[in-house]
Amino acid sequence: MKASRYTAVGLVAAATLWILSGHLIPHVGDESNAASRPSEAPTEKPFRVSVERAELKPHARRLSLSGRTEADRKVMITARTNGLVTRLNVKRGQTVQKDDIVAVLSDEAREAQVAQATALFNQRKAEFEARRKLIEQGTLPRLDLVNIESQFKAASAALAAAEAERDRGVIAAPWAGIITDVPTQVGQPMSSGKEIAQLVALDPMLAIVEVSERKLAGLSVGTPAEIRLVSGQTATGRVRHVAKTASPATRTYRIEVEIANADGAIPDGITAEVTIPLAAVAAVQVPRSSLTFSSAGELGVRIVGNDSRVEFVKVALIADAQDMMWIDGIANGARVIVQGQDFVREGQRVEPVPAPATTAQR
Repeated sequence: MKASRYTAVGLVAAATLWILSGHLIPHVGDESNAASRPSEAPTEKPFRVSVERAELKPHARRLSLSGRTEADRKVMITARTNGLVTRLNVKRGQTVQKDDIVAVLSDEAREAQVAQATALFNQRKAEFEARRKLIEQGTLPRLDLVNIESQFKAASAALAAAEAERDRGVIAAPWAGIITDVPTQVGQPMSSGKEIAQLVALDPMLAIVEVSERKLAGLSVGTPAEIRLVSGQTATGRVRHVAKTASPATRTYRIEVEIANADGAIPDGITAEVTIPLAAVAAVQVPRSSLTFSSAGELGVRIVGNDSRVEFVKVALIADAQDMMWIDGIANGARVIVQGQDFVREGQRVEPVPAPATTAQR
């Protein structure tokens, strides 16, 4: 009985020691396996991207803006005195030259006023000359000369005023142009300031565009420009005016381009596209697809640094050349990622390979 108990206790003790030996005593095989794991684990291969070397080149910029044509001079000819329209010598669409008679108003006794002022002037002139001779001979005191001379000058001024009032009844064109509107007719009563006809000068013609403050740099008076009208006509001109103050409503600056229009072929108020060349700047040409946005929403490109890690570079757009873009902000010789840039992130190690010839030479 005792022998059986001893045997049972011994078996239990042996089993317990055998179980504990697996936790307390490391196996040689396990150590060898643990030592071999690092060498057996596969190394992660860097992501492969296509890159293109950035090359700074001078790029001649061209600023294209949409605007309209506008006559250089436009005026509404108005009456300068009262009277009825007795003659109207123009009609809509008619070409007139400087000093051509546009309309004539009724006399309204203006000729009579001129005749009266002329008679008074002649009287004062005769009195002035006669009395001056008497003063020189000593018959009259010299102090009378001042009074006589003032009366003569007053008569002269009254005659000039009467003649000016008479001339206001004849309305002439201030310069050559085309009559675009005639809002009056013969027999209509006129008062000072009432409209008679609108005169427009079509030569030169202006192309008017508005430019933002960011694009204002580089624009100067005298710069040549190309104009394309919505009708298909093309013309050339030069920048005549660059505004120095912005429009309060749009915060843009007015640009005027002067166009020769001797034949009047370019109408007033038609839509026009104006292209102005700007000074060349150093820029890099990259495929449009290489542009991307950073996590902060900034536009730029991803490049591969010297340590083969991805970097993000913020850029500025210079010009759009359809499938290619001219940008600024990249150092010369930088490796720009042109394929795979959307699958990598900043700081990631990559394997750069040259871009295919079709991409690099596009």
